[in-house]
Amino acid sequence: MFFHKKEAIHTVNVNEADPRFGQLLLEQFGGATGELSAALQYWVQSFHTENPGIRDMLQDIAVEEFGHLEMVGKMIEAHTKNVDQTDAFKSSLFAVRGMGPHFLDSQGNAWTANYLNEGGDVVRDLRADIAAEAGARQTYEQLIKLAPDEGSKQTLVHLLTREISHTKMFMEALNSLGKLDDPFFGNVQPDETVDIYYNLSSNGATDERGPWNSEPNFRYIADPVAEHAN
Repeated sequence: MFFHKKEAIHTVNVNEADPRFGQLLLEQFGGATGELSAALQYWVQSFHTENPGIRDMLQDIAVEEFGHLEMVGKMIEAHTKNVDQTDAFKSSLFAVRGMGPHFLDSQGNAWTANYLNEGGDVVRDLRADIAAEAGARQTYEQLIKLAPDEGSKQTLVHLLTREISHTKMFMEALNSLGKLDDPFFGNVQPDETVDIYYNLSSNGATDERGPWNSEPNFRYIADPVAEHAN
């Protein structure tokens, strides 16, 4: 059961309407990294886990994301409705579709469920969620740089902040499962190549080394061709 409280989860106050910026905001309404995608992804994922705490967390964050979708929608509305409509129509998406938010990204691509990343395993899902939050945070950072007024910028900073908060929650959930830095999950055991690093971009003495290709984590193979021949 859902209840809608008729006030935004965070104050939305647009000081200077800009329809072209409103079009950019569509990226976080109907785009791949947008709030609709996040809300639906986390809500569906909540049914993949038997862990009641993680299920509750996913549903809480999903509902918060619906609140964020409302905030972005209000921002788009303010940037398009409260202006001279001839100016608003300079953004072609609003000229065709009308004012306010739509299920489109900033380039006019329709929202699709292909944006959702869920796969029936809680470890896999939580890792996908960390990536989703990173994508949204990056989009908000770019929007903040382009924001035409302080009110829009403050709202976007709040939204970016909550992406970081959700990332921390997902990481802690993975940690509670012992899977924050453990790549193994599922029932199929890997074969003997699991700890091998193949140097396939060889440039002699300038080859870079790090913990991703060195003992004790990996056996470094400088010449995969020779290794295979043996």
